[in-house]
Amino acid sequence: MTVCYTVILLLTGAVCAYHDYVNTLEPAARQLLDFKLDYPKPIGIITTMAGKPVDIRETTTLNTDGLTSNEFFLDDVMHSVAERIPERAVHAKGTGAFGYFEVTHDVSEYTKADVFNGIGKRTPVAVRLSTGLGSKGGNDLAKEIKGFTIKFYTNEGNLDLLGLNVPVYLYTDPSMFTPFVHAFKRNPRTNLFDLTAQWDILTLKPIILHGIFWLYSDYGSPNGYRKMDGFPIHAYELSNKHGDRYFAKFNFRTEQGFENLTTDEVVTISGQDLDYATRDLYNNIALKNYPSWRIEMDVMTSHDITNVDFNPFDVTRLWKNGTYHTVQIGRLVLDRNPDNFFEAVELSAYNPGSLVPGINSPPDTIFKSRRLAYRDTQNYRLGINHNRINVNAPKYLKTYNRDGVPPVNDNMKDVPNYYPNSFSGPVPFVDESRPKERIIVFDSNAVDLESPSNFYRYILSDEGQKQRFIDNLVSSLISVVPEVREKGLKLLTLVDLELGTRVRAGVTAARRKIKDDPWMTIYH
Repeated sequence: MTVCYTVILLLTGAVCAYHDYVNTLEPAARQLLDFKLDYPKPIGIITTMAGKPVDIRETTTLNTDGLTSNEFFLDDVMHSVAERIPERAVHAKGTGAFGYFEVTHDVSEYTKADVFNGIGKRTPVAVRLSTGLGSKGGNDLAKEIKGFTIKFYTNEGNLDLLGLNVPVYLYTDPSMFTPFVHAFKRNPRTNLFDLTAQWDILTLKPIILHGIFWLYSDYGSPNGYRKMDGFPIHAYELSNKHGDRYFAKFNFRTEQGFENLTTDEVVTISGQDLDYATRDLYNNIALKNYPSWRIEMDVMTSHDITNVDFNPFDVTRLWKNGTYHTVQIGRLVLDRNPDNFFEAVELSAYNPGSLVPGINSPPDTIFKSRRLAYRDTQNYRLGINHNRINVNAPKYLKTYNRDGVPPVNDNMKDVPNYYPNSFSGPVPFVDESRPKERIIVFDSNAVDLESPSNFYRYILSDEGQKQRFIDNLVSSLISVVPEVREKGLKLLTLVDLELGTRVRAGVTAARRKIKDDPWMTIYH
């Protein structure tokens, strides 16, 4: 029997057949209709959590013998009040997709990592893209640093590369994490973002300024996740099969065309769709317009790394031109949306310490702190067995870890649960080509304004970019209390005289326009 559907389009008042209706909607909006098309009939009988079929009379609690005797109701209400898990402390709002990485160039000279060797080899990946500081209900286009994280499911274990959409981090001292996050998140009394707190921490810890400059420029507003680059911020130590060492910074370069939005465009789009970047990624994958990125690495030799006139492991600065060469590795392609967001994205866990042979730990202090903090936060969010959740599980797992909060899967069955043992439990391997020397980095807390100065003078290459950057700084300073605002203006002048002068003039003009507003003059 053929069933005919007629759907009224409320926005236009038009009437069309079901299949015409499907073709007028974006994939994200027609997800439920697509499911109905795939499964014209109910997929089965409802059950309780214990698997008992549910009688139709148990789907209501009205005029029944009682709430506590209805297993379906008890399942429903008790599960619904416990279904949320803690959101991430940072990068809470995000989206994700699956795909593959394909090797396109021979990089065996630099690394023995199996995932990067063998032209044409494909490795499955999971990717999470996120905002930095907002909550799960926040705006995709908020002026926040974005996250770009890849999990490679390699034959040698999971490789997690955790990146940002800008090529620098915000500080070098791990103890700055909590003060920075607290200052840039919501005020504990007003529950509003507080620009005075943000500029206060900026003036007291000017090392943050370089990363914030990227944020306040056009680079801080990518046109969705598909059109932004990604940068794992550390300089990783690589080793080849001969034990030779290199140091590399990985880059993910969008093949959709790098594109940013102006502040006016952000305001317009945000007024219509807070999920703009999430929707854009989902729809393009659903339409088979698969987003892709070119993965490359900037490389220094062991000799280079010890002879440059700057700290190459300082995550707040760029490597100087001429001190490295760029090597192409392969392509990242996202070709599958998750079937269930919570299972595939919210339960995903990434750890900077998840590396593979041939890609070794960076020596900087921020990396050391991140590998500890990320592990701890995943234990808090997901439990000690988070690496046994499907999306996080490696291809191959042999461990002596047992029990704990589920999932435990087969819990290693009857394998001996201690090491060493004499009864055929898993044993370690010997990495013959592992480098025998270590790089030790001594970090400095000296204030260096060279990087933000170079950003303003050279990275912002045209007057339009500079003016939008200045406009954003002015906008952020208008409502800051006078003493902190003045410290901010003086700091900007130290970075670059022209910059400080133009921002001060902009703030003065903006303040003059609002001088009659009692809310804006209350602090004077």
